Amino acid sequence: MLPIDAAAHSSRWRRRHPVDKAVLGLGLTVLAISLPAWPGAALVLVTAVVLLLGPAGVPARRLWRAYRVPLGFCVTGALTLLVRVGGPGGFVSWAEDGPPRAGELLLRTSAASLGVLLFAFTTPMSDLLPRLVRAGVPAPLVDVALVTYRMSFLLLDSVRRVHRAQAARLGHTTRAATWRSLGGLGATAFVRSFDRAARLQTGLAGRGYDGTLRVLVPEARVSARFTAASGALLAALAALTFVLERPLS
Repeated sequence: MLPIDAAAHSSRWRRRHPVDKAVLGLGLTVLAISLPAWPGAALVLVTAVVLLLGPAGVPARRLWRAYRVPLGFCVTGALTLLVRVGGPGGFVSWAEDGPPRAGELLLRTSAASLGVLLFAFTTPMSDLLPRLVRAGVPAPLVDVALVTYRMSFLLLDSVRRVHRAQAARLGHTTRAATWRSLGGLGATAFVRSFDRAARLQTGLAGRGYDGTLRVLVPEARVSARFTAASGALLAALAALTFVLERPLS
């Protein structure tokens, strides 16, 4: 199980309906994109961190391990705005308005990423995907997503086991041995993925699969109080942004 999925299953908001958490998490993401970067996105970023570490109960270390990957993409994208290709300054030169634009982009993307992580860290996929059928998503599409979700864990487990076995047999002692082990790891994972897929298809056929996977979904109701509090928080952030709005530069 992935760390973010394990955190979602142990979250304090695990039993809440996905709609409750979608209003809050995805609402923060929309605010981060639509409000002025300063102070709107900054307020959204701080609010998302407080909610994740506080009411949602996400460990700080686990949050950082999940957040550093999208944060790296945010920083990389912002750095490209610092330079300009072509023009009177030469082939590559510093952009005149590069730092403010880079800062705005970094604030928006990093805050929006935290909004998505708020939803991901509190909502297991096993709770979300079956409910998509009730929301109008075609059942075959949801079934494919469920199977892919399950197979991804099996594939990662196979890769982890093969890598551990190679390390125990001194398969990573030299650079050449590491490259050979990497090639063997890829080949083994490729073969095992097809083998597991064939076994899964055989098992479904033996259980009378008729095109729909039926799974148990934990009972949960949309909380009007939680949704209203989330809406009030989003409205307060938007109002505070327009009150405190100042140019980034």
